[in-house]
Amino acid sequence: MVHDRPDTQVVVVGAGPVGLLLAGELRLGGARVVVLERRTGPLTESRATTLHARTMEILDSRGLLETIPAPPNDLRGHFAGIPLDLGLPGSHPGQWKVPQAATERLLGDWAAGLGADIRRGHEVRAVTRNAGYVEAEALGPRGPVRIRADHLVACDGEDSTVRRLVGAEFPGHDARREMVRADVDGIDVPDRRFERLPDGLAIAARRPDGVTRLMVHPHGTPARTRTGVPAFAEVSEAWKRVTGEDVSTGVPLWVNAFGDASRQLARYRHGRVLFAGDAAHRQMPIGGQALNLGLQDAFNLGWKLAAEVTGRAHPGLLDTYHDERHAVGARTLASIEAQALLLLGGPEVDAVRTLIRELVAHAPVRAHLAAAVGGLDVRYPVGGPPHPLLGTRLPAVPLAAVGGAPATSTQALRAGRGLLLGRGTPPGLGGRAVPVFAPGEAGEGADGGWTLVRPDGHVVLAGARADTHRKEFHDALTRWFPAG
Repeated sequence: MVHDRPDTQVVVVGAGPVGLLLAGELRLGGARVVVLERRTGPLTESRATTLHARTMEILDSRGLLETIPAPPNDLRGHFAGIPLDLGLPGSHPGQWKVPQAATERLLGDWAAGLGADIRRGHEVRAVTRNAGYVEAEALGPRGPVRIRADHLVACDGEDSTVRRLVGAEFPGHDARREMVRADVDGIDVPDRRFERLPDGLAIAARRPDGVTRLMVHPHGTPARTRTGVPAFAEVSEAWKRVTGEDVSTGVPLWVNAFGDASRQLARYRHGRVLFAGDAAHRQMPIGGQALNLGLQDAFNLGWKLAAEVTGRAHPGLLDTYHDERHAVGARTLASIEAQALLLLGGPEVDAVRTLIRELVAHAPVRAHLAAAVGGLDVRYPVGGPPHPLLGTRLPAVPLAAVGGAPATSTQALRAGRGLLLGRGTPPGLGGRAVPVFAPGEAGEGADGGWTLVRPDGHVVLAGARADTHRKEFHDALTRWFPAG
């Protein structure tokens, strides 16, 4: 057996978008990271294609949107297939269509460029936890390898190997109903946006390259126990049963099935092993929620874990990952459960759907649902004096022009160090490397108050005065910002 024991600080299992974003965040925070991926090459299938407003803000706060052409944007979204205007205030309203393969490629190039060690063709077979380290054993192209690290993060999907190896409690329920879907070339069917027909639900969306994504659920069809992906014949038969259209002559490029399973880890942290993305929660991928929820997990975790493994974190910082993201995940899964019932239910749910359509017509209801779908309503329990911004993500704030300084707070976050916004003499930072910026005339803090923002863009202190809030500044800096 070959023993490979690099002096790494974090092992990330899984090189999908969640694992790659996490790897980049860890490197940005100064941590050494090895990524182990079972697949031998990057993803080529489209899979998830929707990025939401908050995810786009996250990518922008790391400068990643500047490297890709502007993706198609649509202010139209849905809640359980009921049309929903997603046009809320913000820098990236609505939803953005980016194939998962492109997202993975973007994040992989970024993480590798920052120095992440990405090893493909490595299938994790065992995880050993000890008081001072965690060790992953994987089967690689040249045989078994062992990698010892301070921490390991499982980003290996809904059928997580690490979750099984650790024996993590994963309460919830398996799929009761499902949809089958396929990307098909060579067919010509009408576009359908969550069309409920007498015999089931049908969705069809033609891409610019001529390929059509089909999704279908015949009413009353239970989820099947599968050992692999469904045959295209199953998709075409279900499509004909529901719509009466024959697509059997098309060329399937990708076939998949997904159900309404709903499970969430009882704990996102098990000592030196942590979980993110679908490894931490399993849900029906309605409206792209699964991918976006996972990316936002990684963004919350990365800077905290980097501070932990480099010895700069305040005690308890890493535990806030579970505290913050488990609550967000539970709320999102509850919303997805409700949507799955309304989407896949038969005529018995029609009255409820009618009621929701009426409610969505009211602006406060529409804004509430749109913020939840877009990930814009997250407020973490960060403590501190009450303020409307406390715990929320900081909207893009213009900064006063000083030499070559960033133009907005989003650009100022790209170093991954957080920031302090205000005017006048800043409070003492206690050795914390927190960049200080003056907001533009319309920016938060123009009245003399100071706003302290974590590396993930969430506000931990707002409206504070340097002369009267010294303790609050000290407490927030000590709790949330790595020393040195």
